[in-house]
Amino acid sequence: MKSNIHPAYDYVVFRDRSSNTAFLTRSTLAAKAASLPSIEWKDGNTYPLVDVEVSSYSHPFYTGRNVVLDTAGQVQKFNRRYGRGD
Repeated sequence: MKSNIHPAYDYVVFRDRSSNTAFLTRSTLAAKAASLPSIEWKDGNTYPLVDVEVSSYSHPFYTGRNVVLDTAGQVQKFNRRYGRGD
């Protein structure tokens, strides 16, 4: 394997802004640590901080709050238009 071609891979804190939760994981975003804000984590160490809008803490697929919306009978309209009747 070639050396010096892989980005830095270290610990980063991701903070979900919509659910106000955070988690520590490893990421290649650690290479941009100098340009990122930092946060003191529960273990007392300081890590780079990345704010995200959606994570598994707030995404409807992972939280089980996904809702199928049928706005103005779009499914029925599709079925009528393309001949898929009951």
